[in-house]
Amino acid sequence: MSDYERELREILSGNRDVIERVTKSCSEEERENYFKIIDSPFIVVRAAGSLGIADIVAVRGDISFLVEIKVRKGKSILFSHEGGRMQRKADEMLEKCERSKVLPLFAFRVKNYKGDSWRIYSLKVGNLEGRARIVNERIPKVGKTANGNYHLKWDEGMKLSDFIGYMSALVK
Repeated sequence: MSDYERELREILSGNRDVIERVTKSCSEEERENYFKIIDSPFIVVRAAGSLGIADIVAVRGDISFLVEIKVRKGKSILFSHEGGRMQRKADEMLEKCERSKVLPLFAFRVKNYKGDSWRIYSLKVGNLEGRARIVNERIPKVGKTANGNYHLKWDEGMKLSDFIGYMSALVK
């Protein structure tokens, strides 16, 4: 498990020490949202070895989702790179999530960014139910090029702090 996978796992699990460390350069609003996860954390488990379509699975009484984690120095990722492996993996994730009605998320972290360095995206899944459907409608979608390849543009994602704030508001 990479340091970044571990970081996101600990944030979503409500680990106060990790949240304090990653929010040092965040705005006050971003910090407040991050700390909300402590009151409504997820159980987060590594999924890479068993499922192969996501890095972590986050579960809480009201919702669960799969997360594929991407980390780069730059602010964009084109999935057609690496011989199409990322594209095939995203297509497989979408197909399996549609069949099981599970929310698929992507988390994109930019290295060495001051402030909230994580962004969240979802794939467009049409048959989700309940809170998963509501959350999916709110989160920016993974983009697609004219050639049909997925891409992540960091500036177009939802800040992780906003995602946590939104997810925390759903609990109340």
